[in-house]
Amino acid sequence: MKYVLRRIAMFLVALLAISLIVFLMLRVLPGDIAAVMAGTNSPPERVAQLRAQMGLDKPLPQQYFEWVGGLLHGDFGMTMLTGQPVASVVASRAAITFPLIVLGMLVALLFGIPLGYLAVRTTNRAAKAPETIAIIGGAIPALWGGLLLILLFARGLGVFEVFPAQGFPSRGWTDPSRALLSLVLPALTVGMIVGATIMRYTRSSLQTIASSGYVEMAMACGMTRRQALWHVGMRLAMPQLVSVIGLTFAEMVTGVMVIENLFALPGIGTGLVSDLGHRDLIAVQSELFMLAAFFLVIGLLVDLTHRALDPRLGEGSNE
Repeated sequence: MKYVLRRIAMFLVALLAISLIVFLMLRVLPGDIAAVMAGTNSPPERVAQLRAQMGLDKPLPQQYFEWVGGLLHGDFGMTMLTGQPVASVVASRAAITFPLIVLGMLVALLFGIPLGYLAVRTTNRAAKAPETIAIIGGAIPALWGGLLLILLFARGLGVFEVFPAQGFPSRGWTDPSRALLSLVLPALTVGMIVGATIMRYTRSSLQTIASSGYVEMAMACGMTRRQALWHVGMRLAMPQLVSVIGLTFAEMVTGVMVIENLFALPGIGTGLVSDLGHRDLIAVQSELFMLAAFFLVIGLLVDLTHRALDPRLGEGSNE
C-alpha cells in the first residue's frame, strides 16, 4: 500500500508539472488566435475585443488557475474557433485513435511474442527466419509500409481489393463493420513496426533466461525445452515484456499521427496538428494535457503490474 500511495503521489506531482509546462510552452508560440479570427485587415480594437472575450487579456497566472480549475471539474474548455466543448471534440477523435492503437497492439502481440519465442526455441537455421522478419519489420518506415498495404489490399487501388483505402464512416461506430474495416490497414501498418520491437525484446529476454540456468533446471525436472521456455521462460520474462508493451502502447498515441494522416482518419493526431496550425490554444493545451496524462497513467499501471509480477521486488524496495 505504501508503494501504491507513493507512486500515486508521484503521478499527481508529474501531472501538475506537465500542466504547467504545456501551458507555458503554448504561450511562447508565435501567432495570435484573436488576430487569426479577426482577419488580416481588422482594426486593433476588434482584435482586443476578441482577446477579452476569450480571456487572453488576463494575467497568465489567472489564465492557468482558471484552466486547471476547469480540469478538476471535468471542464476542458471550449474551442476558440468553433465554440464546441473540447471534451466532446477529443472524445469523438479518441473513438478512432484508441481503437486503432488497441488493434495495432493486438497485431503486434500476435506477431511479436510468438516470433520471439520461436527464435529462441529453434536452434537450427530456421531461427534466422524470425530474426529476418523482425529486422525487415523494424526497418520499414510507417509511411512506406502503409502505402505498400494500400497498393496490395485497398479497394480501387490494390491487387486484392478487400479493405477501404482511406477515411472513416460518417456514422462512426454506429456502423461497426465499416468502422472496423476502415481500421484494418492502419492497424496492420502500426502492428508490423511495433511487433518487430516486441519480437526483439521477447527474444532477448528469453535468451537471457535460457542462458541463466532456469531452463536447464526445468528440463532436469522432466520438461522438454519447448515446455521449459514457454512455462518457465515466458513467466520470468513477463515483467520486462509488460514494461516494454506498456511504454510502447503509450508511445503509439503519437506514433499513429502519421498513420492517421496517411489513411485520412480524423483522430487525435490529425486534430491536434489542425488545432496547432490554427493556434487554438485552449484545444491544443487540453489535448496535450490529456495525452500526457495518458502517458503517465500507462507508466503508473506498468509500475504496479511490474511489481505484482516480479516477486524479487521486496516490500522495502524503492524501485
